[in-house]
Amino acid sequence: MNPQSSPEQAEVLLSAKNLSVRFGGVLAVNNVSFDVERGEVFTLIGPNGAGKTTVFNLISRIYTPTTGTIEYEGKLLTEQPPHNIASLGIARTFQNIELFEYATVLQNMLIGCHTHRSTNVWNDLFFTAKARRGELQAREKCEKVIEFLDLQKHRDSMVAGLPYGVRKVVEMARALCTEPKLLLLDEPSSGLNVEETDDMAFWIQDIKHELGITVLMVEHDMSLVSKVSDRVLAMNQGEVLAMGTPREVQDDPGVIEAYLGSVDDVSSLRRAA
Repeated sequence: MNPQSSPEQAEVLLSAKNLSVRFGGVLAVNNVSFDVERGEVFTLIGPNGAGKTTVFNLISRIYTPTTGTIEYEGKLLTEQPPHNIASLGIARTFQNIELFEYATVLQNMLIGCHTHRSTNVWNDLFFTAKARRGELQAREKCEKVIEFLDLQKHRDSMVAGLPYGVRKVVEMARALCTEPKLLLLDEPSSGLNVEETDDMAFWIQDIKHELGITVLMVEHDMSLVSKVSDRVLAMNQGEVLAMGTPREVQDDPGVIEAYLGSVDDVSSLRRAA
């Protein structure tokens, strides 16, 4: 239950029911169910190997569940080919940054705009009036995202020469250029220092409140989880341990044993919250 939600039932954007996936003899995800409500930040936590990224890969259609279903806006994602996912309004970042290093920030972002392209190969080949209008619209969209994420000074920089923390923001910028309704963030604070993690928390909150985008996140940094999450689902060994607010989950005895580890860790979590 989300205590911040209104008395009326919240609108469910994505619903996973009884998800299981087996790789040979390994049951990576076992009977996992959860709903993501429109307009919230929903976070998956758990130790390495808990199955969190596998759930992301199921939603992204990189994997197909052995059993169970995933519904998004009333559509069965399990019936969609992977190349349709972005056009449905689902975008994703990766724990290991996936950018074109020898292209500029703007060029990487323009690739995100390709999802909504309305021209065909002949329009693009001869750069017709329709293609020129599409290019202008894409660049305007990118400029808005650049301003939103404060990337102006990096617009024309090669990605290969950028600091790691800036690359993380650029990957998020490219995802936003697809105009998502649901943004999947795979360990957004991985590799960031404390200041950069604070900045990431700021961006995630703005994405939710200013852009109205729902966020589904996998994250290990419990300080970030506590700052930005409306609800948290804790996993271990492919199964659900607990679900609720960050405080409810961090106080769950099973989560403390499997993930948080010690009383000192719990105390630091409470101070961060």
